[in-house]
Amino acid sequence: MAQLLKDFVAKYSNGFPRGSTTGLSVLLGVGLVGFGVKESLYTVDGGHRAIIFSRIGGIQNEVYAEGLHFRIPWLQYPIIYDVRSRPRKISSPTGSKDLQMVNISLRVLARPMASSLPQLYQRLGLDFDERVLPSICNEVLKSVVAQFNASQLITMRQEVSLMIRRDLVDRAKEFNIILDDVSITDLSFSAQYTAAVESKQVAQQEAQRATFLVERAIQERQQKIVASEGEAKAAMLLGEAIKENPGYLKLRRIRAAQEISRVIANSQNKVYLNSNNLLLNIKDTDQIDFGLK
Repeated sequence: MAQLLKDFVAKYSNGFPRGSTTGLSVLLGVGLVGFGVKESLYTVDGGHRAIIFSRIGGIQNEVYAEGLHFRIPWLQYPIIYDVRSRPRKISSPTGSKDLQMVNISLRVLARPMASSLPQLYQRLGLDFDERVLPSICNEVLKSVVAQFNASQLITMRQEVSLMIRRDLVDRAKEFNIILDDVSITDLSFSAQYTAAVESKQVAQQEAQRATFLVERAIQERQQKIVASEGEAKAAMLLGEAIKENPGYLKLRRIRAAQEISRVIANSQNKVYLNSNNLLLNIKDTDQIDFGLK
């Protein structure tokens, strides 16, 4: 287009030939019409909405959806809003019910209310999220966190998150802003409180370990008592058996001698023992009655 204009200027720089005035007028008319049509049309992309500002009547109440639309050049111009949800992270230090400092970070998905774009523009402009979200998030966080102790913020995190979301959604509606999602992404405490919690946990673990050691000592003592009672009863029964039948002791000697013989026989070393030592002197003048007649 620029090259054609240069050629046109070079050709007619010395004046227009006869009969060319009409053609030039037509060319200028077509150019003006094309420019007017171009300036009269505007496009709203997907995920966006438009409102019209008029130099005569100000902001119009109609909201325009995606597509091609008409406007009056110079008198009207479109204001385009992105109505898709946009993430925003907001951090705020606040105090708990027990006066502990808590650092909370929120992830917020916010978008403008499409049906209220004229009012939103008149009140906040295009950067509505920058103007509103930080202030209302800090306000809601401080009011909700102040209802819980520091320990409750950890154990009841889901309930705290739901309360923050409910209050924040209601607060944002007052500014024609829709919050699609509100979630706690980070929750941390001061270094002093964290150290105190760790010390408490260590003390609890040591107390549990001491309790376990005491219980184990009691169990071991009970086992020893039971074992001692069993040994005493066994000794008493053995004494009664020997008293009633003196041959019982000699029978035990024979069984011991048999066990010693088995061990020596299975050993790879050669051992020489006297038969009297092997049988533990059971060959004495007394005779053992095995019940065979």
